[in-house]
Amino acid sequence: MRQAYKYRLYPNQTTEQQLRFVLNRCRELYNAALSERKDAYQQYQRTTVIAGQERTVAAMMVAGRSVKSISFYGQKRDLVEIKQERSEYQEIASHVLQDVLNRLDKAFSAFFRRIRNGETPGYPRFKGRNRYDSFTYPDGAGWRLTVEERREKLKGTLHLSRIGSINVNLHRPIEGRIKTVTIKREVDQWYVVFSCEVEAPEKLPVSYEDVGIDLGVTHLATLSTGEMIEHPRYYRKAQKTLEKRQQSLTRKRKGSHRRERAKRLIGKAHRKIARQRRDFLHKASHKLVQRYQVLVFEDLHISNLTRRPKPKQDEKGTYLPNGAAAKGGLNTSILDAGWGMFVGMCAVKAAEAGRTLLKVDPKFTSQICSRCGQVRKKDLSERWHQCDCGAELDRDVNAAINILDRGKQHLGGKRPTSETA
Repeated sequence: MRQAYKYRLYPNQTTEQQLRFVLNRCRELYNAALSERKDAYQQYQRTTVIAGQERTVAAMMVAGRSVKSISFYGQKRDLVEIKQERSEYQEIASHVLQDVLNRLDKAFSAFFRRIRNGETPGYPRFKGRNRYDSFTYPDGAGWRLTVEERREKLKGTLHLSRIGSINVNLHRPIEGRIKTVTIKREVDQWYVVFSCEVEAPEKLPVSYEDVGIDLGVTHLATLSTGEMIEHPRYYRKAQKTLEKRQQSLTRKRKGSHRRERAKRLIGKAHRKIARQRRDFLHKASHKLVQRYQVLVFEDLHISNLTRRPKPKQDEKGTYLPNGAAAKGGLNTSILDAGWGMFVGMCAVKAAEAGRTLLKVDPKFTSQICSRCGQVRKKDLSERWHQCDCGAELDRDVNAAINILDRGKQHLGGKRPTSETA
């Protein structure tokens, strides 16, 4: 299996300039390759439906020139000419430039896959200097890592060809065989990510506890056992700081050094929020996987839940209140919770540990009584479930129990083990 190890880099001023130079050239190549593909897509790959059949219609022959598609291998061959015409690209390793084109090819593959599946396409976009933040050595050439032990601590030095040597903070040892090396920029800090091929860890002993998990905003997660994982609300806590820094940014003149410093402060605030959220979710998901054998979640479509409400108009065309302000606050709380990241972490950890993670239909999980099965309709303001059968419990706990029951129905009475998960 693959495992990534991320470490902080401490380049000197000269080396950091070289890193920025390589990053800018890679971004320039990515945008140029995207522009070439976009032109080919618009000119030669437009389609229309004629008599029920899909045919290529846009300039199939232009001055005797046949239609051709732009592929990764064609653009890869063009790198030879590019390096001859642009001397600055000769200072960058060829396999780093090839990985840039491979990254673009993957973006187009994902674009066409989403089209085939009827999803939102998301056409690959051009990258600004703040949106392209990494480059990769896809093989063992062009870099070298030396590690030595000083005062019971590991000290590392990463040597990059035509860039220089950089000190690495090896806070934990690297395991397995290094396959790729990625240099990444996060605001004003640099990191190296080693993607290693490691042996799969041993499965955890079989647990005889199962759990249904209801994700929410008041609490991050409510378990069918009645326990609750609190919502830390890291974004909400940092919102005032972000607002002040964003207001300060709007007062700075575009292109000025002060504006760049203000943008870095905003980036640092967002970076701290993301780190806090990721750390919390890692710990919470680890505890769940360590304890339970089967974890059952709702199959939520978060993009639909956080969709902006449509505007409302009366007969005269006047816009009416549509609850956009309240919905915006709810959307912020949902995204601040990181539901998708939490479920994804649980899925990865469960697969490694031999646990089973299921996703069930979320329909009526909050309305159905977990004791008698009767539907008791409630709006979002009702946080307590009461039923004629005598059941009285928290609304989210009731939903978590229903989620667990649906997971057990999906398993059909079979008990998954570490060997069969």
